[in-house]
Amino acid sequence: MFSQHKQETPPSRLYGRRKGRPLRRSLQELLDHELPRRRLTLPEGQGILELETLFPGKREVWLEVGFGGGEHLAAQAAANPEVGLIGAEIFRNGIATLLRALVEQDCDNVLIFEEDARLLLPALPEASLSRVFLLFPDPWPKSRHHKRRFIQSETLDQLAHLLRDDAEFRLASDDPTYVTWMLRHLLAHPDFVWLAERAEDWRQRPADWPATRYEAKALAEGRKPVFLRFRRRRR
Repeated sequence: MFSQHKQETPPSRLYGRRKGRPLRRSLQELLDHELPRRRLTLPEGQGILELETLFPGKREVWLEVGFGGGEHLAAQAAANPEVGLIGAEIFRNGIATLLRALVEQDCDNVLIFEEDARLLLPALPEASLSRVFLLFPDPWPKSRHHKRRFIQSETLDQLAHLLRDDAEFRLASDDPTYVTWMLRHLLAHPDFVWLAERAEDWRQRPADWPATRYEAKALAEGRKPVFLRFRRRRR
């Protein structure tokens, strides 16, 4: 059952780029030949996905929302072959880059959802995710665009429904206003507990948290990323 505190309605349309620069032939071939067997499609109607069928023999399922260039997701897939991972991303160039890494690493434990992750959440079973990642999302800095941010009360209700007890929600951003927004929403939510005990816990990226190109860009431009870890309270 979702919590009953005030909810913010997610946007009715989806935002973000689907395409960037024209892809090299090798990357386009990956989209043509590798993506079909790694594509996650929604069940018909309002059906629920059977993760045991999608990831046979995997002990856990993790979700990354908006994986960008795929560096983090590919690294997690290689380091955790016993885990099934779902990556949600609409940017075709990023999907192609992830596919290249998965082929090079011979990883078969990743499925790709090519739409906004908010469309996927209702199709996932309750208490089915052991970890969720939201790393350097678009901060939508203008006030009139705040409704486009992934972190909203309603989205956190959905994630709380989907996360197992004691599961972890990891977030990162180099935008101070979005960090404040994340903390305000998560600290106000009854189902999440911030795991930080000292400043270094959010200033330093944990050893099992692979870096991304967005972190490198932020550091190169003088912005300090913040790394947040929240635990889903036990039901």
